Amino acid sequence: MARVGLVVVSHSRPLAEAAVELARQMVPGAAVAIEVAAGTGDGGLGTDAVAVAAAVTAADGGDGVVVLMDLGSAVLSAETAMDLLDDDVRARVLLSPAPLVEGLVGAAVVAAGGADRDRVAAEALRGLAPKQAQLA
Repeated sequence: MARVGLVVVSHSRPLAEAAVELARQMVPGAAVAIEVAAGTGDGGLGTDAVAVAAAVTAADGGDGVVVLMDLGSAVLSAETAMDLLDDDVRARVLLSPAPLVEGLVGAAVVAAGGADRDRVAAEALRGLAPKQAQLA
């Protein structure tokens, strides 16, 4: 069964990989495609639209892709990457304003359960709700 894929765009590869590791621990054994487009080729901080487009293509199993970003130029790189995608792939991609870590965990859980792209994106957006309730 194909599932919605996820892409993590971050300035920091170690940060992105840690977020993915946390998300994968919430869905052990689940076949959820989670790709990382983070950092620069030399290990520095930065983002790359070409790497984002490649990650989206790799994560796309046909049911859509939700892209989560950290901040600033990661958003710009994700937006630019959309222009690099084939039209049919672009139509299945959703750029999410969700918080990176909390949103990724929620998105991974519902994607593992077979939810569609819009449901996965909605769960990512709810990522801050538990923390907000706890601190209220």
